Amino acid sequence: MLPTRIEIIPSTGIVDQVQALVPLTTTLTMTCLPHHGIERTMRTSAQLSSLGYTVIPHLAARSIHDRAELTRIMRECDGAGIGEVFVIGGDRKQPAGPYDSALPLLEDIAQYTGGRMRAGVAGYPEGHPTVAALDLLDALQDKKHLATHVVTQMCFAAPKILDYAALLRREGVNLPVWAGVAGSVPRTRLVALATQIGVGSSLKFLSSKGTLARKLLSGDRYSPHALEAGLENQPGIAGIHLYSFNNLDAVPNEAGLASSPTALQPASIRGAAREY
Repeated sequence: MLPTRIEIIPSTGIVDQVQALVPLTTTLTMTCLPHHGIERTMRTSAQLSSLGYTVIPHLAARSIHDRAELTRIMRECDGAGIGEVFVIGGDRKQPAGPYDSALPLLEDIAQYTGGRMRAGVAGYPEGHPTVAALDLLDALQDKKHLATHVVTQMCFAAPKILDYAALLRREGVNLPVWAGVAGSVPRTRLVALATQIGVGSSLKFLSSKGTLARKLLSGDRYSPHALEAGLENQPGIAGIHLYSFNNLDAVPNEAGLASSPTALQPASIRGAAREY
């Protein structure tokens, strides 16, 4: 079974929910949504790290106001024992400061930490709604020497993920790939959570992603089991990155979470455009 990370959103009460339902052995990644801001991402990450979890905060370049804020974030990571981040451009339309994409942020993180901070970067097996495929590949080429791995955008087809991993290897991007996978989730829960956390745009994105994705929005429950099985023992695949809407009402045995009728059900859908 591939190792699995769970992406969660730093909503109110999530620390108590995770502490009650998610074993300490589960690695968590913490989103950075524009309406939440990096402060909430870092505060929640530090709280969960202090409880013993391995936490990977997302750092959205366009949400960082200046290099002084980045310095503070790196110090907070060091103080909380956080040794890995996930660096993205972010969904914010206009940069809050000097970083308009992930690359300059990665460069400053490497300089500040002396290369000690591990950093994941985003990958797009099915392309990006506003960025050309060649531009995405060029951007990844520019970032590969500063990154430790690639986390893919959510995808519903193992062959697309495997083709993407093979493409990266052919192009000399020899980074391990964490496959972005959505867990099982009912349509009504998906819609309610999307409204609650302000990522309704991901529903519009999802509706254009083919038969399996449309089934997720038409009342059938989508299950990732077949997709995950298709990724087992495949070259370049480091593990599963399960996207979560903080849905804490089922048992995802594939994620190794607590066996409880209210354990975390990974049902995550990332926003449509985590800019590169």
